Amino acid sequence: MASRTKHPVLDTRALNRATLARQLLLSRAEMSARDAVGHLLGLQAQNVKPPYFQLHARLAGFRPAELAGLMESRDVVRMVTMRSTIHTHTAHDALTLRPLVQPARDREVAYFRKGLVGVDLDSLAERSRVFVEAEPRTMGEIRGELLRHWPDADPQSLSVAARCLLPLVQVTPRGVWGRSGQVRLTTVESWLGKPAAPAQPVDDVVRRYLAAFGPASVKDMQLWAGLTRLKDAFERLRPELDVFQDENGVELFDLPDAPRPDPGTPAPPRFLPEFDNLLLSHADRSRVVDPAIKGRTWTGNQAHCTLLVDGFLAGLWKMERGAEGKTEGKTEGKTEGAAVTVELFRKASAAEKEEIAAEAELLVAAMGEGGGASVRFGSIHG
Repeated sequence: MASRTKHPVLDTRALNRATLARQLLLSRAEMSARDAVGHLLGLQAQNVKPPYFQLHARLAGFRPAELAGLMESRDVVRMVTMRSTIHTHTAHDALTLRPLVQPARDREVAYFRKGLVGVDLDSLAERSRVFVEAEPRTMGEIRGELLRHWPDADPQSLSVAARCLLPLVQVTPRGVWGRSGQVRLTTVESWLGKPAAPAQPVDDVVRRYLAAFGPASVKDMQLWAGLTRLKDAFERLRPELDVFQDENGVELFDLPDAPRPDPGTPAPPRFLPEFDNLLLSHADRSRVVDPAIKGRTWTGNQAHCTLLVDGFLAGLWKMERGAEGKTEGKTEGKTEGAAVTVELFRKASAAEKEEIAAEAELLVAAMGEGGGASVRFGSIHG
């Protein structure tokens, strides 16, 4: 909703640079992986590799072993939180952010109530808890156990209810770089050996959201969290926040001491994975995505990895190990490392392509592929 009060206007480029600074994407931060996961309020993690690519784009000297070690030591975990999607969170946030979004998970169960006729949800939650805390289980095993007690219920609805009613984490080796493992689940309390914790105060989470994603509107945070009715929290905090508006008059809130770089600040190319939170955490995504290319990061129900050039979404990319590599149409032959294919949405200058190629080579080296990188500018669909 447009603001009725005139506030300083932040144009699209100013919002872009401010958001990139909060997201550690203007320059790589000298920060530990654990601190970065906490600062960013978690990393989108539907697939195993995206959290590693997200940290590589943001942290100086990051190597996959650092996050893998945190997974194995249980300092970070994978679980369903915001928007009913899997995130990698610090242990503290896993215990305290999930309760904050639990009302949304409860509403999700209500959508499946037709398949849960005759099912007592409190009993379902308790039976599921006992079952997964005895040892981590697959979702198929959980569903099978619940069907023993409620054979007439819809199997998918039982699965959704268990996933939503309990704070389930994916146990290792799932999520560990270089290893594979079936998704097995137990409760966050059992995995961390800690009791359930109260939800983080919503006002504190608003401050943290603005630190990582601001300047932002109420609707922006509601979309990020998958929650409603956050306006009251912003109003309570209004006296301590700076207030702006975008070019459409939408009111934006921010922390007074948060970075808002000059809009002319250079932004280097960055390779982001599919589902990077930068692209998913604002109701109005024009600060990063030109409306003219909205929807181009998807083909059917497949999401593509994305490329930022000058701070804005500018293309897609994919990396293949030991693939045939080409650079500007010249076949380089079989590589020992990896071939990175880049599909740009606009023409790029020779200097921009050199920067993109250098960033691709850094990506391949950091991800431990070895043997160098071959970069091809073409179509990822070809």
